[in-house]
Amino acid sequence: MERGKIIKIISNQYDVRLDNGETLRCIAMGKLRKQRSPIVGDFVEVERFDSSNGIQKILPRRNELRRPAIANVDQAIIVMSTKIPDYSTVLIDRLIFQICYAGIQPILCVTKMDLIDDDSWIHHSIQEYRDSGYTVVESGNGYDEEQLTSLLKGKISVLTGQSGAGKSSLLNRIEPSFHLRTQQTSKALGRGKHTTRHCELHPVAGGWVADTPGFSSLDFQYMSIAALANCILDFQPYLGQCRFKDCVHLKEPGCAIKQAVDEGKINKERYRHYAEIAQQIQDAPSRY
Repeated sequence: MERGKIIKIISNQYDVRLDNGETLRCIAMGKLRKQRSPIVGDFVEVERFDSSNGIQKILPRRNELRRPAIANVDQAIIVMSTKIPDYSTVLIDRLIFQICYAGIQPILCVTKMDLIDDDSWIHHSIQEYRDSGYTVVESGNGYDEEQLTSLLKGKISVLTGQSGAGKSSLLNRIEPSFHLRTQQTSKALGRGKHTTRHCELHPVAGGWVADTPGFSSLDFQYMSIAALANCILDFQPYLGQCRFKDCVHLKEPGCAIKQAVDEGKINKERYRHYAEIAQQIQDAPSRY
């Protein structure tokens, strides 16, 4: 048996990058089809046969995304532009919540920094994310991409964020050999157009990147409020300090999270965005 990682799936054909650097075109063996389907990012064991190569076993997944279907993701890079489309802390925070809930590290990459003035409020917002412990990369014409390049090395990353924020252009600057078909931003719609026909990991800067629409649905109803609160980076220093063990940090008395917000130790806007999502979860009809 040889071990490798699935880097591309087209129909029922799986490209597996072996630990020795060789790429094998494989099929899923019958016993796998009766259990669960392999997805991009899966670490698998493969066996060579005379006429084909077969995936015999899927190794345990560290995490898994449903849309896009990808496993063992190290980090999700939220690509947010300063303009065209406009910078949105609401969207950033909602994506951060979903990414952290999935057990993946969020990284914020703000593009088109060259389009804003030195006194823009966006600079202050970026610093607030950094102060809260989030990794933020600034990008734009004339900006050095070395920080993002170093973050990609040796990692499996997914890109998410606004259409038209410059995800493909960013990757093309980092890795000139990397080409995704892009079209100019639609001025009428205010969003970009991009076509991807299959899920694939692309080698970029010594790592692997899936440029996919990921997290597009922003569906929070399946979440547990307690689990969501536990994974938000801003809240973690104060977890377990509330008066009630089942506190979800909304209206309960003696809440350490709300006290930290009042004292300016937790970003008020991020807490407000959390409270909005938590209320949506509470108000959602039960699923049976």
